[in-house]
Amino acid sequence: MCGPRVLHDERGSSPVEFVLVGTLLTVLTLAVLQLALAVYVRNVVHDAAVEGAYHAALADTSLEEGAERSRSVITRAVGAAYAGDVIVGTSEELGHETVDVRIRTSLPVLGLIGVPYALEVEAHAPVESLGEE
Repeated sequence: MCGPRVLHDERGSSPVEFVLVGTLLTVLTLAVLQLALAVYVRNVVHDAAVEGAYHAALADTSLEEGAERSRSVITRAVGAAYAGDVIVGTSEELGHETVDVRIRTSLPVLGLIGVPYALEVEAHAPVESLGEE
């Protein structure tokens, strides 16, 4: 029969504690790194939308050139898989014509593998005019 001393003995629990705490800290570190990667991809895609909107808003460029600029920025930074759905159009805000760029792409969940079309960003730029206002 086990005595009271044997039931309260903590010998041998240190290796188990080390493995459990090490696993928990590793998972926590990987989760923080994944969050940082997701924020990085979001920032790159948003910056590409802004760049494409400003490029398409120039007086001597077309909307398709703005879309291509957005795709090239995304491709250089995070890869061509994230540069698929780029929509460029025009609208009017506060009485002035603007160029709108909307990009829908994957949100990375496990490495760069992610949920398709879960991330959507939009950017606007005023259209450049060289004539009368």
